[in-house]
Amino acid sequence: MQDFLLRERQGVISERLRLNGRVLATELALEFGVSEDTVRRDLREMAAAGLCERVYGGALPVSPAHGSMTQRIGFAADRKQALARAAAKQIAAGSTVFFDAGSTNLAIANALPAELALTAATNAPAIAAALIDKPAVNVILIGGMVDRQTGGSLGAKALRDMEQISPDLCILGACGVDLEAGITVFGFEDAEFKRFAASRSRKVLVAATSEKFGTAAPHSILPVAHCECLVVEHDADPAILARYRERGCRTVLAEKTN
Repeated sequence: MQDFLLRERQGVISERLRLNGRVLATELALEFGVSEDTVRRDLREMAAAGLCERVYGGALPVSPAHGSMTQRIGFAADRKQALARAAAKQIAAGSTVFFDAGSTNLAIANALPAELALTAATNAPAIAAALIDKPAVNVILIGGMVDRQTGGSLGAKALRDMEQISPDLCILGACGVDLEAGITVFGFEDAEFKRFAASRSRKVLVAATSEKFGTAAPHSILPVAHCECLVVEHDADPAILARYRERGCRTVLAEKTN
């Protein structure tokens, strides 16, 4: 009977995550008539099974941003291109910009106007290849072992190279974006590199498709308050965007896709 109740609780939790995007341990404990420790144990088991991502006070849905860089390029390509056009308009001529590895960031690199002069650094060979065809862009490629999952160089060599650069803007890749969990990713080394790149930069921009919002991955990069600009899809919830602005984020809406 106890096992059945456990499965029943976890089924309800999964459904709440799907519908509401977040669950709180205190509320679940009251609803189920069990202790908060019991609910936290349920959430730990679900997180270990990849069914949720534990955060302070409860849990979030797991970020959908799985797959290799090559696989992610083909997902929601039109929406990423709309985000890219909006993000490209935030880049000032003559600035130094770091392009973090990521399929949306690759779209941003491709969306840069041919005449826009800037210095671009990136740890992603695919992004460097896109930028090298733009004659007004000086390209710096961060070296090191390339991680196939992220499509970017990570590790000690990449960190040393990044230490030599002080970008005006860091265009940061993200797997999950949430008001409480912040900007998160799946890989430990990826998170370490992203945190360092953001710390070297004057401003941080994140462009993310709608399904990443209200989700989390295991490794935190930075709180949303440290993200100066958030580029979102045209139909993003105005009430949620207002809460991001309360945290200090400037929000930019992409155009509607066909």
